Amino acid sequence: MYLGIDLGTSEVKALVIDENNGVVATHSAPLTIQRPKPHWSEQSPEAWWEATEYLIATLREKCGHHWQAIKAIGLSGQMHGAVLLDAAGEPLRPAILWNDTRCAQECAELEEMAPELHQVAGNLAMPGFTAPKLLWVRRHEPQNFSRLATVLLPKDYLRFKMTGKKISDMSDSAGTLWLDVGKRDWSDALLDKCGLSRAAMPALVEGCEVSALLEPAVAQRWGLNPSVIVAGGGGDNAVSAIGVGAVSPGDAFISLGTSGVLFVVTDAYRPAPQSAVHAFCHVLPNLWHQMSVMLSAASCLQWFCRLVGVTELELLEEIAQLSDAEKASAPMFLPYLSGERTPHNDPNARGMFWGLTHSSQRALMGYAVLEGVSFGIADGLRVLQESGTQIEQCSLVGGGARSPFWAQLLADILAMPVVTHKGGETGGALGAARLACLAAGKPLASVCEKPEVYKTWRSDPARHRALMTRYRQFNALYQNDLNYRNP
Repeated sequence: MYLGIDLGTSEVKALVIDENNGVVATHSAPLTIQRPKPHWSEQSPEAWWEATEYLIATLREKCGHHWQAIKAIGLSGQMHGAVLLDAAGEPLRPAILWNDTRCAQECAELEEMAPELHQVAGNLAMPGFTAPKLLWVRRHEPQNFSRLATVLLPKDYLRFKMTGKKISDMSDSAGTLWLDVGKRDWSDALLDKCGLSRAAMPALVEGCEVSALLEPAVAQRWGLNPSVIVAGGGGDNAVSAIGVGAVSPGDAFISLGTSGVLFVVTDAYRPAPQSAVHAFCHVLPNLWHQMSVMLSAASCLQWFCRLVGVTELELLEEIAQLSDAEKASAPMFLPYLSGERTPHNDPNARGMFWGLTHSSQRALMGYAVLEGVSFGIADGLRVLQESGTQIEQCSLVGGGARSPFWAQLLADILAMPVVTHKGGETGGALGAARLACLAAGKPLASVCEKPEVYKTWRSDPARHRALMTRYRQFNALYQNDLNYRNP
């Protein structure tokens, strides 16, 4: 059996699979985000570990005598977070998360200091990435920077607590802006620009390789054999790709979770930073991937439901009853509740409803939210296509994949088939467990099967044309807001 642990932003999830890839048990533990100041987003690394310990105890009870058959553990995690450790391995401060936007000034400075950044790291300097966070700490918290011994990514902190080893993988490390993504190795030049060296960085392994063994004391406490191996693991989206079988060039999926991602596997390193497209290493050797990323996706729907006091299921049922004429007259919604990455790279972008009238009941506004998020995904597809990447169809995963209405809306807007999958598990925890299988020596073909298709949602040409009219209005609305903010 194999254990996968996915350290997300809102929860830690753990999952056990058997030798036939069947899910034996799964459980999750919620996390909270601290926002002590505007633009800040932080979490306690100790809270991640406490949640993990709780999950292990829970799964151990669920699995019974099968628990001791676990051979390997895989890790998946939210990317870009900065975990700063002192020489004793203790966190110096709360982790600064991927959706923290305090370091816009440091991003501009890094772009100026490192003209090689785009080609080497494959990405623009954005506030979510790790490197500008360290420049912010060096400027605003010099006492912490002076005591800094190691920078770890969130999932790698869990590995450190499990194994005592400071190790990362290429896919997650590609999101730091310190990795030479083409060479799959740390860039000494980019580290130096931030006042760091390899001495502060974890060692690197591929996501499907063995990184370390469990520490004997941890293995004993968890009721596992000390020979249990820990796979390299990876960033959440690259590991989720393993969960949906996206392991060949051209395989693509859309993830509608807290953030929104359009992910496509590539057989070579193809940076396209001019459009804020991300180019990262995959968790498998000799593969890379491109991503468009929007910072608020299904979280926009959650926000609106809290605001108007309705459950997501109730609101989606109301939206599904709207006529085409009603949807055509719905307000417009900009989904930038946390700023935006692709294609705008605009940490100051904000959400907005436009076109409200007395007839704008909550179903119409809810539809506008779904449509606005979908238009954000369409922005990502557009710039990926402009970079030369072609996508034939996309799988749909994440919380938003549970809505048939949203799946059809995406297919209509993107003018491509969107595939949803039958029940079961997809995503980071399953992908992490599959990486554990690979690290234990199982062949790729037997591990990374594509999940069974539930339905293929196809675009209707008439609906696509009507939605493209609104899509142009959506982009004009963002441009008008940008002009207002920057007169």
